[in-house]
Amino acid sequence: MSKSEGYLREDEHGVMRVGDTRVMVDSVVAGFQQGHSPETIQQQYPALSLRDVYGAIGEYLSRRVEIDAYLDRQQQVWAEQQKLAEDRANPVVQRLRSQLVNI
Repeated sequence: MSKSEGYLREDEHGVMRVGDTRVMVDSVVAGFQQGHSPETIQQQYPALSLRDVYGAIGEYLSRRVEIDAYLDRQQQVWAEQQKLAEDRANPVVQRLRSQLVNI
């Protein structure tokens, strides 16, 4: 995957973004997969133009296998980060969570 291909670009951390914005392609694709219109997606992310949203969806559809593989990797990264955060939880948070289990 190159650093920039059309409406999608990869930032310095390997995260795919839409255009020159900080909006992640994950967000646009999730909205599209949930059946939201490009106009609704654009309203949710005002940094994007309607052209950006249509372009990102078009690129997603034309590079679906590659982008779905990227999204799967991103999901794994998020799951790992969530697990780390839970493992490092503040003792007060851990105690509250354990009390919820006992309710």
